[in-house]
Amino acid sequence: MTKGRVAVALSGGMDSSVAALLLKEAGHEVIGLHMYLWDSSRSGYQARQTERVCYILNIPSYVVDLQKDFERYVVDYFCREYKRGRTPNPCIACNQHIKFGLLLSQALSLGANFLATGHYARIEHSKDGYHLLKAADLSKDQSYFLYTLTQEKLKHLLFPLGSYTKTEVKQIAKRAGLSIAFKPSQDICFISQKNYRAFLSQRLSSIPGEIVDAQGVILGRHQGIVFYTIGQRHGLGLASGKPLYVIRIEPEHNKIVLGDKRELYCQKVTAQRLNWVAGKPLLRSITAAAKIRYKSREAAAVLFPPRHCEQGEAISDIWFPQPQKAITPGQAIVFYQGDEVLGGGIISNGEIKMQNAKNTEQK
Repeated sequence: MTKGRVAVALSGGMDSSVAALLLKEAGHEVIGLHMYLWDSSRSGYQARQTERVCYILNIPSYVVDLQKDFERYVVDYFCREYKRGRTPNPCIACNQHIKFGLLLSQALSLGANFLATGHYARIEHSKDGYHLLKAADLSKDQSYFLYTLTQEKLKHLLFPLGSYTKTEVKQIAKRAGLSIAFKPSQDICFISQKNYRAFLSQRLSSIPGEIVDAQGVILGRHQGIVFYTIGQRHGLGLASGKPLYVIRIEPEHNKIVLGDKRELYCQKVTAQRLNWVAGKPLLRSITAAAKIRYKSREAAAVLFPPRHCEQGEAISDIWFPQPQKAITPGQAIVFYQGDEVLGGGIISNGEIKMQNAKNTEQK
C-alpha cells in the first residue's frame, strides 16, 4: 500500500487510538479528526481524551463540528422511525451519512488520501474492485454496520484493526501507554444509560391506544407505539396466563398486536433502501447468508433480484428456509457470502404496497 496522508477518526477510545498508532508506525503521515456530534458531558470527555491521544502520538488534531448534521441524519431519523412503529439502527445511519459521508469529505479536503477508523472489518482490493470483509476477530466483527459503503468510498478507507484480535489491540495500547485514555463505550452515544423511553418522551408526543391479539380482541391499553418493538415481552402492562410478545405494530391504527412465541417467526422479508457493495444489483436469485440484526446469527437465505415498488424504489425479497424470530421493521438485514459483505437494506417486512405483485417463489 502506498504511504500517504491518513486522517483517523478519533473518539478518544482504545480502538481508534490504536488505529492511529499502527498507521503512524507503518510510515503514514497521520492527522487526527475528532467529530463533535452531541452536546453532552460525554462529548467533552471524548474531546479531552482525543487531545491526549494526539499528544502521546505527536500528531496534529482537528475538531469537526457536525452537531447539526448528526441531529438531522441520526437523531431525527431515530425518532422518526420509532414514530412509524419501526426500530432503527442509528449507528448505521451515522456511518453512512456522518463518518463515511461528511467526515470522509472533510478528510479529503484536508489533503488526506484516506480516512481510517477503529472498526473491526477488512477491505481487500482485486482486479474487480474493492471487497468488504469480516474482521479476523469474528467476536468483534463490525462489518454489519458497514454495508452501506460503496466502491467510491472504499477506495479512500482504511480499517487498520481488521486483522487484529481485541486482545492484541489491548496489548498494543498498553505497550504504547494509551490504556489510560479509555472509558467504556455505550450502545447509542446520544442516549444515556440506555433510557430510550425518557429520550423519546422528550422528543415525541405519545398517543395511548389499544393492545390487541392477532384476532383483534382488545387486551389492554398502551401509552404510545414509540415505546414498543417487535419481540418485546416485558413492560406490556398486562396480566396473562401465558407469555405474550409484540408481534406487530400498526401505526396507522395506533395498535400494538400481541401473540405467542410461535407467531414471532417469519420466513419472508422485504428490504428497502438497498446497497450492493460491488455497485451492481443482483440479476438472478442467489443463496447467501443473512443477518437480521447485529447480534443475530447468520442464516441461510435466498435473495431475489430487486424489483420496484409503486413509489419507484428498488426493494428485494429474502426468503429463509428456516423461519427467523422477531424480524423487525427498521432494522438492517445484511447479506454475506463467506467473509464478504454483499450488501444489505432496511427491513420493511411487506409494508410497501406492490404494483402487479406476485408471490415470491419459495424454494
